[in-house]
Formats: sequence, structure tokens, C-alpha cells
Amino acid sequence: MVDLSDEIAELWSALGAPGAGRSRIVQIVGARRGEGASSVARELAHYASRRAMRSVWLVDLDIIAGRQYAAISAEQDRYGLIGPASSASPDGSMFFTLRPRAQSEDGSNIADARYLAAHQVGNARWWVTRFRTEGLRPGQNLHVLGNPGYWSSLRKNADLIIVDCPSIDRSKAALTLARNMDQTVIVVSADETDVRPPLALRDALEEAGASIAGLFFNRADVSPSRRARLAVQ
Repeated sequence: MVDLSDEIAELWSALGAPGAGRSRIVQIVGARRGEGASSVARELAHYASRRAMRSVWLVDLDIIAGRQYAAISAEQDRYGLIGPASSASPDGSMFFTLRPRAQSEDGSNIADARYLAAHQVGNARWWVTRFRTEGLRPGQNLHVLGNPGYWSSLRKNADLIIVDCPSIDRSKAALTLARNMDQTVIVVSADETDVRPPLALRDALEEAGASIAGLFFNRADVSPSRRARLAVQ
């Protein structure tokens, strides 16, 4: 794994720390798979919780795959031990819904919030979400919702909420959630020569109501002038 410590520190500085008593939601997304957006989201959460001493939630929108939980579990010596599952919804709201609804043994509908768990990572004040795939029933489909209820509720429990979105060529979730995010960072592989996809993503996000923080060039071996640069061309 490429060491992104310096780049993540610069990214944190460029984003600006949340003010006292205020939370912030930062969406991380790439135009195409393989840009490294998930690594950037994970390292930003790790940095903010450890060095900036912020309470952080890392919300994985690659919901069913659960790659963030798997990646942290595989490196618990580095990130910290994964704690037991707890509810990922402070008030029972959720940013997705499953259709058709499954029913419990007593015939009542199973709430969407029951499908998402949160796990504390080590002793730091950060949590990572995990979708309870074991609860899925045959024929169910998951739909991301654009309403702000879940995010408004989660703001009361964290200084920083980092939303790791699947690349736009895989999912439109980043566009659906755009208006609920305070900042959106578009991750671009540092050796990418075609800037058209990330700029097209920028335009689509802005049209959807996103506040674009800029482009993050993801690779430690690029020139210092391009590291963690947050400037949209």
C-alpha cells in the first residue's frame, strides 16, 4: 500500500477542520473504479480520529460489498481492533430502503435501519458501517434515498462523517446524496492522463447540488505541487 500520510494531512488542512460544536459531512468519490477513493476515505477517517482527535463515522456506500469493514478488519494491527456491532442509526432513520420489505416472524416489516451496523475501531472515536448481508432475502433490491433525515441525525453523534461512495460509473449514489453533503472530494489517480471523466463528474455533482471541495490526486509518488491539491480546473 502506498503511504498517503502526507497527502491525507494536506487534504485535512485543505478541507478545514469542523468548527467547535459543528459537524461536517464529506463525500469521497471517483469518476471511475480504481481511482482509490475508498483508500482516501479510510485514511482520512483514520487521520482525523487519531491526529485531529475528532469523532468520525466512515459510512460505506458500497453497501452490500462492505469493503471498508473488510479492509479495516484485515489490518487491525494498524487501525485498531474491530468492536462489536451496534446500531448505525441514532433515531431509526436510514439513507436507503429495501424493496420488497422483509417481514419478521410476527408479520411486522423489518425496518431498513436493522440492516446497517456500526463498529467502533480500536480505542479511537471512529466507527465504520457494515451492511448485514445475512439479513437479505431473495429478490430484495436496495435503493439509496436522497432525503436528509439520516444525515441530520448522524450529525449529532460525530464531528466528521466521511461518506465513501462507489465510483460514478458503478452507481449514481453520489448524485443522489449530493445535497446532503457539506463537501465533495473527487479522487483522481495521479497517473490519470484523461481529465474529462473527473471534470464531467464535477459538473454532474454541481448540477445535483454538491459543494465541490476539489480534486485529490491519489498517489504518493507525484510531485509536491500536485499532492492533495484541491483545485478544480
